Amino acid sequence: MSEIPGTTGDVVWQSSPPGSIYDYIRVASFSIGADGLIEQWSRRAAGLFGMAADEAIGRDPVEAFMPAELRSDGHRRVGEILDGKEWTGLVPFRMPGEGGAHGLAEVYVMPSETAEGERAALCIVVDVRALRRIETDLAASQAIFGQSPFGFVLFGTDFTVVRANQRFATVFGGAAEDHRGRTVDDYLPGPEADRLSATLKRVLETGESVTDLQLVGPTPGETGRRHWSMNLYRVHSGSGRPVGVAGLATDVTRRHIAAREAASARRNLALLNEASARIGNSLDLETTARELLDVAVPGFCDLAAVDLYQGLLTGEEAAPGSWAPAHRESAGGSAELRRVAHASAVADALPTAVAGSGAPGPDDLPPALGSVHRFPFGSPCAAALRSGHVEAVPGDDMGFVQSTLAVPMVAHDTVVGLVQFSRTKGSEPFGERDRALATELAARAAVCIDNARLYRREHERALILQRSLLPPGDPEAAGLDIACRYLPGNTATEVGGDWFDVIELPGHRTALVVGDVMGRGLRAAVAMGELRTAVRTLALLDLEPAEVLSALDEVARGLGSPGGGERSEGLGGSGGAQWPSRAAQKSREADLSEVYLATCVYAVYDPVTRRCTFANAGHLPPAVVEPGRPARLIDVPPGMPLGVGGEPFEEVEVELAENALLTLYTDGLVESRDQTLDEGLDALRSVLTGPQMPLEDACDFVLSTLDTRHGEDDIALLMARIQGLPGEAVGDWTLPREPRSVGRARELARSQLMSWDLDDLVDTTELLVSELVTNALRYGEGEIRLRLLRDRTLVCEVWDAGLVQPRRRRARDTDEGGRGLQLVGLLSAAWGSRRTPRGKTVWFELALPDGAPAAELSVEQLLSMY
Repeated sequence: MSEIPGTTGDVVWQSSPPGSIYDYIRVASFSIGADGLIEQWSRRAAGLFGMAADEAIGRDPVEAFMPAELRSDGHRRVGEILDGKEWTGLVPFRMPGEGGAHGLAEVYVMPSETAEGERAALCIVVDVRALRRIETDLAASQAIFGQSPFGFVLFGTDFTVVRANQRFATVFGGAAEDHRGRTVDDYLPGPEADRLSATLKRVLETGESVTDLQLVGPTPGETGRRHWSMNLYRVHSGSGRPVGVAGLATDVTRRHIAAREAASARRNLALLNEASARIGNSLDLETTARELLDVAVPGFCDLAAVDLYQGLLTGEEAAPGSWAPAHRESAGGSAELRRVAHASAVADALPTAVAGSGAPGPDDLPPALGSVHRFPFGSPCAAALRSGHVEAVPGDDMGFVQSTLAVPMVAHDTVVGLVQFSRTKGSEPFGERDRALATELAARAAVCIDNARLYRREHERALILQRSLLPPGDPEAAGLDIACRYLPGNTATEVGGDWFDVIELPGHRTALVVGDVMGRGLRAAVAMGELRTAVRTLALLDLEPAEVLSALDEVARGLGSPGGGERSEGLGGSGGAQWPSRAAQKSREADLSEVYLATCVYAVYDPVTRRCTFANAGHLPPAVVEPGRPARLIDVPPGMPLGVGGEPFEEVEVELAENALLTLYTDGLVESRDQTLDEGLDALRSVLTGPQMPLEDACDFVLSTLDTRHGEDDIALLMARIQGLPGEAVGDWTLPREPRSVGRARELARSQLMSWDLDDLVDTTELLVSELVTNALRYGEGEIRLRLLRDRTLVCEVWDAGLVQPRRRRARDTDEGGRGLQLVGLLSAAWGSRRTPRGKTVWFELALPDGAPAAELSVEQLLSMY
């Protein structure tokens, strides 16, 4: 009850006290008059028995509610009560409102008197079924609350603990009763207590339950933190009034640890997957080290640094095993290392700071990026390099690094460097899983770095080989102004099979060669070198272009065979069947798997006639631009590529105009993934028809204008400006086949040299011309042709129709002749002979005088002729 404000001394009873026990049990009352009939009937009685007051008043309660077999005993009991005797007991009764069902009531009857002094009775009735339900509910609630393995706690409306079960008390200490009146601040640290208090208030106000509220806090007697999952819901009275908030707390520390380990395992797997995708995409050592740190920071650690052995970076050729730890350390400390990469996820922190590494430096700072240093012998980093195992480096109490892992980078039992992973204070310390992950990351990077080292070594060797096989940057040729370029596909595939060459031939002629071995890498470069050497050898034989390609095709077909394409010996002697041996069979199978195909265009230019003879082995056609005319492709029949065999090659002879521009190239210049071959050829013709410019500039203009940076294939470009020998630089005469032609040849040679102001060469030229013309008369056939050519050197050619090639031999002491060719070899800079379509040509070459006196033959040279 409560007093109404403003009313003094007046007491007002509330009609329905909230939270009363009567909200839970069914209690009714009625009174019996002196006649034994119902005199008063309460509303609760009407609700209990299902009978309104007007129906119940005036009726006999025994007859109305008790079963027939109990009515006689009921009347006796009523009589005793009216005589003034109290009675309490259980009485079955009928419930009219429930279809005649029987109930059980606990009845307390108290005798009373009416105003007239007559005896009456007041009956208080309690529904036993409701009491039994309450009893059952209490028992169940007590069993759940007290016997549950989970912590139950009930907070009142003031958010203090009203009740806690024993499980809750076991966790936080003391008995369950000791927790009454406590608040959340007694169990949790400040931030967590505030969060739980706010949640309790929200649940009490809104009635919305909260599930799986994660809380973290300490427990008495333990140093670590525990994790709880808490479910909260509002508790109501029978009338629906909120009376507090119930909480069910579950210790999920183990689940949290398992989840954290699972998350760590997933993170590690994700890091390894990322490492597989991101580390090793480059064949550059420093780039690979940076890729490792890009993966590790900040996903795995806060700071990291990579040091590689200096000898590895400088390309030092070491004996096998010399990179192993035992070979790289000495009593004075580690071998020299270079800091090639570092990374930091901490703002305003030294990105290379590694506590306890022992790395020297000014003011004990870590090595700077790019610096060369040594780790002291006793440092953990040096120990890791020596042992090849991970070393844990404790953090410095005064610094910000919590701990460091010094991990050697081991590839194929070889240590190539060291990576240091560090975590700052506030981060989770390294565990065993982290050590294993750090080892795996370092090992993957080490394998990539070692592969890059091996690739770089082999690549440099192949590059040296390829560059040594290409002609010098400024080749010279008579009657030609030449410019050439070679562009690798990209930096990673710089070694390829494209090549070009400029070969000087007798008679101031020049062979121009451009070829392309299919494929890339060292094998293509080696095949290119073999073909280039073969071309030079065949060119010196002064064969026709088609003959050169035919012989070159035979060479290409034998490139893939270790034996050079040789056939195996027969087993049955010269007359038996030629059965191949098992080794020969395997060799041929290997040959089929290593077929070298190449394309090549071979051209021979004669500056006297300005005629150029072409032969093509599956290569793109040469292009030519003549003054005042558009560029065109020379129609040279494209034969089969070298290495296919079976088809002859054809020749095409073309006369080129003065100042014409001849261009030979490989397919990388005109073909790519984004451009068809026809489009590329059209673009090349349009570029070549562009403005007139110096040849070197024209070469650069072609490369810069066309799409040459596609990185798909190598590019070889050879451009030659036609500059024929002027007529005054050529002396050409035909002599009859008679002895006096020898003297006539000397006269013609003397006269021509005098007109060229080459007086110093007159005597030598007369002597050698006399020898060659004499040999032509003695051993040759038909008319004799004498030709002198002056360009960078003086060339003399003697032609005749004979097919017998001159042979230099040593004359015997008694021989009167046989020393002419020996004399030619001694006095000339070079000499030789070649076949022609109508015979042969014997030639010699003399260097033009430079003003110095001519060297005289030594006694030994003169005696060598005898």
